[in-house]
Amino acid sequence: MKPSRRRIYQTNTPLQEAVGKWIEAVAHLVPKEGEIVPVPQSAGRVTAAAVHARISSPFFHSSAMDGYAVRFHETFGATETNPLRLRIDEEAIPVNTGEPLPQGFNAVVMVEDVSIDGPFIEITESVTPYQHVRTVGEDIVQTELILPENQRIRPVDIGAMLAGGHTEVSVRKKPVVTLIPTGSEVVEPGTTPLRPGNIIDFNSYMTGAMVNEWGGEYRRQDVVSDDKDLLKEKILDSLEDSDLVVVIAGSSAGTRDFTPDAVGELGNVIVHGVGIRPGKPVLLGIVEGRPVIGLPGYPVSAYITFELFAKPLVHHLLGIEPERPDTLKARLSRPAASSLGQEEFLRVKVGKVGRTYIATPAGRGAGALMTLQRADGIVRIPAMSEGIAQNTEVEVALLRSRDEIENTVVCIGSHDNTLDVLANILKKRTHSYSLSSAHVGSMGGMMAIKKMEAHIAGTHLLDEPTGEYNVPFIRRLLADVPLMLVNLVYRQQGLIVRRGNPKCIRGVRDLTRKGVVFINRQRGSGTRLLTDKCLRDNGIDPREIEGYEREEYTHMGVASAVATGVADAGMGILPAAAALGQEFIPVAKERYDLIIRGEYVETPKIQSLLDILRNDEEFRSLVTGLGGYDLSDMGEVVYSHPGTPRA
Repeated sequence: MKPSRRRIYQTNTPLQEAVGKWIEAVAHLVPKEGEIVPVPQSAGRVTAAAVHARISSPFFHSSAMDGYAVRFHETFGATETNPLRLRIDEEAIPVNTGEPLPQGFNAVVMVEDVSIDGPFIEITESVTPYQHVRTVGEDIVQTELILPENQRIRPVDIGAMLAGGHTEVSVRKKPVVTLIPTGSEVVEPGTTPLRPGNIIDFNSYMTGAMVNEWGGEYRRQDVVSDDKDLLKEKILDSLEDSDLVVVIAGSSAGTRDFTPDAVGELGNVIVHGVGIRPGKPVLLGIVEGRPVIGLPGYPVSAYITFELFAKPLVHHLLGIEPERPDTLKARLSRPAASSLGQEEFLRVKVGKVGRTYIATPAGRGAGALMTLQRADGIVRIPAMSEGIAQNTEVEVALLRSRDEIENTVVCIGSHDNTLDVLANILKKRTHSYSLSSAHVGSMGGMMAIKKMEAHIAGTHLLDEPTGEYNVPFIRRLLADVPLMLVNLVYRQQGLIVRRGNPKCIRGVRDLTRKGVVFINRQRGSGTRLLTDKCLRDNGIDPREIEGYEREEYTHMGVASAVATGVADAGMGILPAAAALGQEFIPVAKERYDLIIRGEYVETPKIQSLLDILRNDEEFRSLVTGLGGYDLSDMGEVVYSHPGTPRA
């Protein structure tokens, strides 16, 4: 049997060139024809023809005030010294706001400007023609343009069309996008039991929701197994009633990636491989005159390439231009290296610290969907750049609103599971404020506080000579920084080992045994310092430990590595072990504190956070339920720099 051949990418086309080729390939497509829908159901749709007023609004002269309708020429001569009397029901007709103006009358006197004297009203000032009267067509004049063609309809537009006499409107038919998830290993959401190798299909639902958000309509095929002929059949079937067909996964260079061959045999491959990261394997093609896109299987790659190539097409078929994302200038908190030749879409967390927006890289894996879900924006690194230096001003395309970003408490530092609980309770209690945490270790958090890149920082640094947590480091590294140190929890640190402890690990000495694989925390983290202290106390050279150089950035990352067999042991906290059903060998009890920059102690969002620490019983109950925490000093001020407000 001949060995299977691995496909290479046809090209590594620069992004702008790929966009140009795609635009040229789909240039023959025109906006969708119109369909008639009831005006009240047209919000968000796009007009397929201009809408002109059928009637004027108002279509009769009406009173704009409660008062009396009069003939303006009969009010001449009225003054305060010479009041004028008009007979009610003959010369002055009572009217309410919105009522038709009586025939022959052409002005209204407000009720508060008249005096009643038996069957007469008395006025002290003459009126002008059509004073306090809404004349015919004051708002909309018959035949006036209400909406042009290719206009997305807003709620206020619905009101204007109804006022102008329309009950129906012609709108563009929704572009139909058919999504075909592929892969013999791909299973439907909710499939049980899941087996090793199964991948839950969420890409089709994610991209389908994007289509709906853009104003199109998506249809989803059942998952297609790795069979080229079956895939070709599904593509042809889908083309019959679709404006765009999207094949999800199978566009890369693996032996079971059939999308390029399927599209190439049915039609033309316009681009296969774009110089972007993530998203390189994307495929753009034309089959029977209709566009076909092959998305990479990794979710971040799928999202970014679908946004780049499908969104403009859907909007073109609707006859409108895509809205540009809101952008802002931010300072990059950490350097971001990048590969030459590929334009990178860097996901970042963004917060406003003082008057400056700070952007912090949020992770880079093409398969790490949560790095995109938690991101506040995207920074594009040019293809011919090797990266962006720390403190460089960058442009961020926002995925969230500015208000959300400005109401975010930026927490950079050590990771702890209680921060997720705190973030949820803060949002639940205040609705407007949120907590965004980036996990760079305790030392990284202190540096973020020093450089005004964060409002707060989590820390648990043990000073060996004094046995004291955090304060000695603050006095050395942040001596001139106004700040307040508040306790969050005391927690148990120890070795997380696999359920059943198959390697019979009892303590740090067992980490040197042959066949025991360790997973470490990153340099600068408090857990890494604790690990190194334990090794020194036991006379262990780190080079004796297999896996010492491999790093994770969170306790949950360590627990996951142990639970999935990547490692046999790692230093972490008890709640992380418990969350994934692993075993725990206690090593030390430590104090985990929050450093708060002094300038922000009295701000409403920090005050809200402190109030939760000190007074919120639900928060305390949830933290207790995680296991392994001592809340006895939660919210207490451990240390404050002279002059810092003690909230």
